[in-house]
Amino acid sequence: MEISLITELLEAFTILCFGLSWPISIRKSLISKTAKGKSLFFEIFLLVGYAFGIIRKVMQISLLGAGGGIFYLSFFFYVLNFIEISIDVALYFRNCKYDKLTLPTT
Repeated sequence: MEISLITELLEAFTILCFGLSWPISIRKSLISKTAKGKSLFFEIFLLVGYAFGIIRKVMQISLLGAGGGIFYLSFFFYVLNFIEISIDVALYFRNCKYDKLTLPTT
């Protein structure tokens, strides 16, 4: 097996494993209706990181002409994770509004 194929596979599996946690986080955000315990700062950094990964893949395909099934699979996971984190960020802002509405008045 070629080393570039192995590295592409490892990248795809890494992103897949990270991506499996986001539907759980989104579900928790939907059900809990609170932003408590969430870190917007953390999620923004993740979004930036995935954006860099997407840019890298676009540059790789346009400048080097690299491609193949595993390449596109990892690119798909970068985009999917970016979308999932974006959904969770949107839910964070929604839940912040819920938190403000349910604050006890003194």
